[in-house]
Amino acid sequence: MADRTAPNCHLRLEWVYGYRGHQCRNNLYYTAAKEIVYFVAGVGVVYNTREHKQKFYLGHNDDIISLALHPERVLVATGQVGKEPYICVWDSYTLQTVSILKDVHTHGIACLAFDLEGQCLVSVGLDSKNTICVWDWRRGKVLAAAPGHTDRIFDISWDLYQPSKLVSCGVKHIKFWSLCGNALTPKRGVFGKTGDLQTILCLACAKDEVTYSGALNGDIYVWKGINLMRTVQGAHGSGIFSMNVCEEGFATGGRDGCVRLWDLNFKPITVIDLRETDQGYKGLSVRSVCWRGDHILVGTQDSEIFEVVVHDRTKPFLIMQGHCEGELWALAVHPTKPLAMTGSDDRSVRIWSLIDHALIARCNMEEPIRCAAVSTDGIHLALGMKDGSFTVLRVRDMTEVVHIKDRKEAIHELKYSPDGAHLAVGSNDNSVDIYGVVQRYKKVGECIGSNSFITHMDWSTDSKYLQTNDGSSRRLFYRMPSGKEVTNREELKLVQWASWTCVLGPEVNGIWPKYSDINDINSVDANFNNQVLVTADDYGLVKLLRYPCVKKGAKFKKYLGHSAHITNARWSHDYQWVITIGGADHSVFQWKFVPERKSKEAVHLAAQETLADSNSEESDSDQSDVPEMDSEIEQETQLTYRRQVYKEDLPQLKEQCKEKHRATAMKKRERAPGSGVKLHFIHGYRGYDCRSNLFYTQTGEIVYHVAAIGVVYNRQQNTQRFYMGHDDDILCLAIHPMKDFVATGQVGRDSSIHIWDTETLKPMSVLRGFHQLGVCALDFSVDGKRLASVGLDDNHTIVLWDWRKGEKLSAMRGSKDKIFVVKINPYLPDKLITAGVKHMKFWHKAGGGLIGRKGNMGKTETMMCAVYGWSEEMVFSGTCTGDICIWRDMFLMKTVKAHDGPVFSVHALEKGFVTGGKDGIVALWDDTFERCLKTYAIKRAVLAPGSKGLLLEDNPSIRAISLGHGHILVGTKNGEILEVDKSGPITLLVQGHMEGEVWGLATHPHLPLCATVSDDKTLRIWDLSPSHCMLAVRKLRKGGRCCCFSPDGKALAVGLNDGSFLIVNADTLEDLVSFHHRKDIISDIRFSPGSGKYLAVASGDTFVDIYNVMSSKRVGVCKGCLNYITHLDWDKRGKLLQVNTGAKEQFFFEAPRGKRQTIPATEVEKIDWSTWTCVLGTSVEGIWPLINEVTEVTAACLSNDRKVLATGDDLGYVKLFKYPVKGKYAKFKRYVAHSTHVTNVRWTHDDSLLVTVGGSDTCLMIWAHEPEGHREFKQCDSEESDIESEDDGGYDSDVTRENEINYTIKALSSNMRPMTGVKPHLQLKEPSVDERPPVSRALPQPEKLQTNNVGKKKRPIEDLVLELVFGYRGNDCRNNVHYLNEGADIIYHTASIGIVLNLTTSCQSFYVEHSDEILCLTINQTPKFPNVVATGQVGDTGDMSATSPSIHVWDAMTKQTLSVLRCFHSGGVCSISFSATGKLLLSVGLDPEHTVTIWKWQEGAKVASRIGHTQRIFVAEFRPDSDTHFVSVGIKHVRFWTLAGRALLSKKGVLSSVEDARMQTMLSVAFGANNLTFTGTISGDVCVWKEHILVRIVAKAHTGPVFTMYTTLRDGLIVTGGKERPSKEGGALKLWDQELKRCRAFRLETGQIIDCVRSVCRGKGKILVGTRNAEIIEVGEKNAACNILVNGHMDGPIWGLGTHPSRDVFLSAAEDGTVRLWDIPEKKMLNKVNLGHPARTISYSPEGDMVAIGMKNGEFIILLVASLKIWGKKRDRRTPIQDIRFSPNSCYLAVGSTESAVDFYDLTLGPQLNRINCCRDIPSFVMQMDFSADSAYIQISTGAYKRLVYEVPSGKQVTEQAHIDRITWATWTSVLGDEVIGIWSRNTDKADVTCACVSHSGLNIVTGDDFGMVKLFDFPCPEKFAKHKRFLGHSAHLTNVRFTNGDRFVVSAGGDDRSLFVWRCVHAPH
Repeated sequence: MADRTAPNCHLRLEWVYGYRGHQCRNNLYYTAAKEIVYFVAGVGVVYNTREHKQKFYLGHNDDIISLALHPERVLVATGQVGKEPYICVWDSYTLQTVSILKDVHTHGIACLAFDLEGQCLVSVGLDSKNTICVWDWRRGKVLAAAPGHTDRIFDISWDLYQPSKLVSCGVKHIKFWSLCGNALTPKRGVFGKTGDLQTILCLACAKDEVTYSGALNGDIYVWKGINLMRTVQGAHGSGIFSMNVCEEGFATGGRDGCVRLWDLNFKPITVIDLRETDQGYKGLSVRSVCWRGDHILVGTQDSEIFEVVVHDRTKPFLIMQGHCEGELWALAVHPTKPLAMTGSDDRSVRIWSLIDHALIARCNMEEPIRCAAVSTDGIHLALGMKDGSFTVLRVRDMTEVVHIKDRKEAIHELKYSPDGAHLAVGSNDNSVDIYGVVQRYKKVGECIGSNSFITHMDWSTDSKYLQTNDGSSRRLFYRMPSGKEVTNREELKLVQWASWTCVLGPEVNGIWPKYSDINDINSVDANFNNQVLVTADDYGLVKLLRYPCVKKGAKFKKYLGHSAHITNARWSHDYQWVITIGGADHSVFQWKFVPERKSKEAVHLAAQETLADSNSEESDSDQSDVPEMDSEIEQETQLTYRRQVYKEDLPQLKEQCKEKHRATAMKKRERAPGSGVKLHFIHGYRGYDCRSNLFYTQTGEIVYHVAAIGVVYNRQQNTQRFYMGHDDDILCLAIHPMKDFVATGQVGRDSSIHIWDTETLKPMSVLRGFHQLGVCALDFSVDGKRLASVGLDDNHTIVLWDWRKGEKLSAMRGSKDKIFVVKINPYLPDKLITAGVKHMKFWHKAGGGLIGRKGNMGKTETMMCAVYGWSEEMVFSGTCTGDICIWRDMFLMKTVKAHDGPVFSVHALEKGFVTGGKDGIVALWDDTFERCLKTYAIKRAVLAPGSKGLLLEDNPSIRAISLGHGHILVGTKNGEILEVDKSGPITLLVQGHMEGEVWGLATHPHLPLCATVSDDKTLRIWDLSPSHCMLAVRKLRKGGRCCCFSPDGKALAVGLNDGSFLIVNADTLEDLVSFHHRKDIISDIRFSPGSGKYLAVASGDTFVDIYNVMSSKRVGVCKGCLNYITHLDWDKRGKLLQVNTGAKEQFFFEAPRGKRQTIPATEVEKIDWSTWTCVLGTSVEGIWPLINEVTEVTAACLSNDRKVLATGDDLGYVKLFKYPVKGKYAKFKRYVAHSTHVTNVRWTHDDSLLVTVGGSDTCLMIWAHEPEGHREFKQCDSEESDIESEDDGGYDSDVTRENEINYTIKALSSNMRPMTGVKPHLQLKEPSVDERPPVSRALPQPEKLQTNNVGKKKRPIEDLVLELVFGYRGNDCRNNVHYLNEGADIIYHTASIGIVLNLTTSCQSFYVEHSDEILCLTINQTPKFPNVVATGQVGDTGDMSATSPSIHVWDAMTKQTLSVLRCFHSGGVCSISFSATGKLLLSVGLDPEHTVTIWKWQEGAKVASRIGHTQRIFVAEFRPDSDTHFVSVGIKHVRFWTLAGRALLSKKGVLSSVEDARMQTMLSVAFGANNLTFTGTISGDVCVWKEHILVRIVAKAHTGPVFTMYTTLRDGLIVTGGKERPSKEGGALKLWDQELKRCRAFRLETGQIIDCVRSVCRGKGKILVGTRNAEIIEVGEKNAACNILVNGHMDGPIWGLGTHPSRDVFLSAAEDGTVRLWDIPEKKMLNKVNLGHPARTISYSPEGDMVAIGMKNGEFIILLVASLKIWGKKRDRRTPIQDIRFSPNSCYLAVGSTESAVDFYDLTLGPQLNRINCCRDIPSFVMQMDFSADSAYIQISTGAYKRLVYEVPSGKQVTEQAHIDRITWATWTSVLGDEVIGIWSRNTDKADVTCACVSHSGLNIVTGDDFGMVKLFDFPCPEKFAKHKRFLGHSAHLTNVRFTNGDRFVVSAGGDDRSLFVWRCVHAPH
């Protein structure tokens, strides 16, 4: 019988020929030890040139494509390709992995770079967004990530002179990045006029913000900041692929084959042209250079590495060569010498010396080579070509012997016969040709039997036979040399084969997996001497197997290194080496063969780790050498714990069902019951599939788990306390070394681990987001800081956590087989072990990953438990066969027999060990497992009298052992917890049912007892009084599903699963009678009430049998049900039966005969039922939940006082309803404790307890019933009902607007005006007829613009500086005005700027780093962070790019950005709040999930994030005294949150405690002492909450919505602001005491009808108020005096803007119906006029004495400035007036409207304003108008992108271009015309330039556009895309822009932001 194990010999990688130059760059460096590091295929190579030795790093599992060297030059980072690629950081000296970085990139990692200190690593992915990621690589943590560019990125580098700056370059771009917080913000390099926009291939950073980069055309581009400063032309002839910086300067290498050296100022030093050297050739291309001292390393495209010594640069050394690009298929070994021959698609054939590790000959052929063979005498080398020819060369000098072409398709295989006489040539033409060697290769035969291409061939030793394999997996035989096919297999029996390279045949069956028919093995070669076989496959694996291997799925050892397919593998002639060649990686690997006897010593040499160990997992396919698995373990490995529906799915399911139930929900739903229940005691312990889950706590209590509950049991008092944070089965439990905290892991789609305190039962931390399906093993480290966990996913992922922070430190796939235990090394917390099915693994942490090696144990055993011993390398593990394995490091030292059957638990003591096994024995051992000191057998005989129950059987299987307090604690598979005294007696403490579902439950009619019956074939009686013990147990022959006490309590009926039932004595449990009339399960059984005369027995085969108990006869059968019966109830008289079936039918039968009755629903309710356990009928209609498709209500029971109905369902919920439960979806109280379905619920006889049983969780739970008045609300009391009441939360126009607002993202904004036509920069110019000759005698062109009002010298404007902003965002943002510096300054925001206003000087300073509108602002009130402000902005999707929403944290005084947090809140950030210590920041998003996120803002790290609510959340605030508690409020929503580690736990506010309270929309929140929270509502009430329970309502605190609340930290007073009409007693602003009992109201004196306060803040004696009307007001607390500090337009857009002709004042007119006069020097609003209608445009007369205003309704008004009296008004149009102008001579008024018309009015005729003329044929609405200087012409820009000129006042159009060119204009505000074509930018496809204004000097033009940018150009600008400066700050859509007189200022008006910006003009010096 052949040996089925893997072979004992193994391979060790000895040499790799080649270097990866193709598609990679900058991947070749000198290490600190002067070795060379590079990569080939999937191997990192460290090559010592002096000793000619190579070392290998084998941590990758696919092609490596990028490499970076740490600044200290010992560590190397490499990145690979693949679906889930990772980065390894490794030590080039020891070749150990230091860190693994994974889970971010996809496709591959294109570039890597370390920063100057080597702390951070940046990586670029190959995904479509080319994601850039910055890592803290030692911790394996992502610091920041952002989309890099839309196209490929080729190089990235840190700026070594400026911290946190990077540069990346690639296809047609270069970007300069800054890292702040978690945000990477790019600025694109500006190529400008200095150089062409082109692809940049490489870069290097120098000091003073200079960056050098190599371009595709061979130039070097030099950048200063983000601008291209100069180019060094023709540095190389073509693309520059590599640039390397060192102390002396820069080295560059290009495609032209040259290397150039430059000094530090980039002056050329020298050129080395490698093409000209001895080894050079035409087409040499440099991919990588490295310059250190006087040595230069050069890597080329064709896989060579040169070393150049600088002073002797004409003679480079060629130190490494390999095949070039193209597949490598041909391999042959020399028959007598250590030589290997390879041939490739690069057309070269090469001969390698296996001893010298060098290329010794090379010859180029005409065609790509596909196979090779050497003749038996070693003289000839035959090469098969891709074109169907073959060539024979002499090995000696590579000269040609013959070249023959007989075939058209590629030759894939050729072989010489062993006698040297013939050559067989197999081609893709499906045939093999035989040639005679001596006859100069004349064709002598042909084999044609295959119908597919030939893949492999072998000759027999006597050269008489040939066997072939072909592409259709057929194996054929031929006689030689004729080529006749052998069909009779008999004659082949004795044939011996000279070589075996075929993949088919009985000898190599084992190379194929058992159950698959894939053909991915490319090559095989047998080593007959050592009886091993080597195979090479498509997955890059080299495998060693025994030869022959007859059975499929043989065991093997596998070796990684090649990345993709390996095309060939061969043994060298003396079997010393294996040579393998890679197809795509075109590398040649040479492996040393280590035979068996040596492999013992070799183990210690070859401690090189690989990610895939050689005893690989896949090789375990054939388990013949593994003993039969123990039945218990077999069962357990089958458990998957999958659920149809996880509790996490419920919210989505509810949402889906909501619509369907809106209608029913509108009806008044039944209220929840007043009384509640509280979990009191649980009978049960989960031992049947869990181990080591039972411990003593610090205080000597016992902690364990069952169902979804963590139990802390006090054995002195026999009481239990419960941790109820889980919502599904707990599968594992570990205790902290201090024995005060416990970690428990549960089942779930995203299963969580809770770490909780056994005293307070509060969660300390919740770990989520890593394990799918469930968590099956946990362990704390010895210092208690770390926790290891193992998941139930297919890979059994292992995660190492810093549990307090909730941070994942490392993660790795554990094993394909189930893992039972994980343990952290007590001496070295970076090491751990896992043990499980057929494996034991030893792991150590490497950055974000773990590296594992399998324990070496000969045959693979299943391990059930493991512990560390007395030193760091000793490990002891218990196997499934009863042995203890003793390990040192990863080697098995010896095994000790410990138990019969599996060892399930082992526990380490100070001086020894204790073990427990399936044999029910507890054994104590000494510290080396030499002696067993003592054993205890768990037997009934030794059970102590104080036991709380009975042992079911002797020697139960032991699953958990723990020691402490002088006792041994033992948990058994049967669900018992026992305490073994050291002296021998055993006490039973807790017990429950064994494995199998528990369904039967009955409570005693007058005693506190209950009976249960289960699938575990036992019937048990439990005492429900305080002794809580099991009184009696009886084994049944079958499992049972139901039981019932007789009315006198003396008899007990039990229904069994085989269709029989028994009646037993209730005290002794002895049989009275038994019947067996049915085949199916007995599903319910009931005695009739009263004397219990009848017994009704319901079965699964649809019948109910009625028996007379006394006569023991069946007296009736109820027929007619269509489905199995589920529930049964008698009426009080014992005459009527109610039956429910599985098809949700309800039937009634008369007793005792069983006649079916039909009873109308109304009557059913009147019947007096003895019990009610049915789930159907109108009186219980409301118990069925919304999502009844996925959950059944399985059980119900009505209390004996008929008030409360308890139900149990499939999701594990116990619910209480108020009876009768009429109407659908009644409200309820709900309790989670059972994990999956609750099978039965029963009240005790006096309703004092509710008893429930869980199906598969085997628990019996006892709940204490707390009647109505009992009002100490406990935490974890119950959850309110699912659906919020559908009454809407109230209505208010302001709230609705805020809720529904859609913020425009600037970058995506589109036209504000409904434009039509072709944009100006896309229009084609018609050439004018008379192009003037170059020299003309005509008059010089007149000025474009009249410029008489500017001083003597005209100076252009160089820059604009933001001076003033009029505006505040109050209309849709809140809580955004604060005091700073003890009330000296205030801070607020508008548009995208934060404003700090000094109250004494009225000076403003600005924070301008936001790229889009700010939506929220908060200040950090901690003294540690003075003046720290956070602002959140709108944004696009949360993809972490520059348009993503972000939060900026900044210093209000210096305007320094401290941190930028890019967030996933797509849409924007709508609320932010700092925590009590100021270190955490809370943010809420506008995304559909309204995500709530917590940040450590200083590091930019996200701590936790969770879906907030389905509807809008308005505000979330931290409690002022906490870093872990906060409250969020929103549309019908208030939630109380706790941060536990990295998890956010939340509770909904509970309203039921206050009469008639309903959930309203909550708008604001404030806090009081003792955990009080106040929330302001839409109706004006304020709710007061204690913890999460509503305790009182302050009715009508305001008459309208309470928009804002502020908690003063120093005295606890609360300020509220709302919306109300000012009256004598009330006001929109109130100041309250700490409890919100008394208040004082303030009036705001704004003159508004309704005041609406949006923001409040309280300083010393002052209250700061922000209003909806864009005012900021300071109110004195003592005198209630109001001082308005800030004014603004309250509604936008602001369309009209007019600057005074001679003073620095200006007017604005807006949609809010006001015209306001602003004074720039005084920095304030001087006046405002309410027009009563939205205004559109405004203009001063030339003298400044009159103002004309155009309105939206078509009216216009002329005011006198001095008196603000109306001089005249007129309405001739019905549509908005777009522009209005006085002519320069003050005669005419031009009015342009949307009706495509301009009307002229003669002002000299007085105020009746008759229209004298109008301009016709205007193609679209009018946008802007300008008069000529002589008032004779007017130019009009229109909505069709056309500019027209008309005569004034006749209204005739001027069409002649020459005429128009001569006009001098008084003003220029048009965005159209040839003179301004340059103001239109390239990216205005959706958006437009909306407004423009030429300066009075006529030298500049400023424009405003839909992107919210103000731009400054030179005027005129007739060239397209003119140069300009841009100024940001406004939100999207600028509406107007004007210069003030003397060009001192520019005023810009915002559309969306309702703000006016005043910019100071900076003029060029003379």
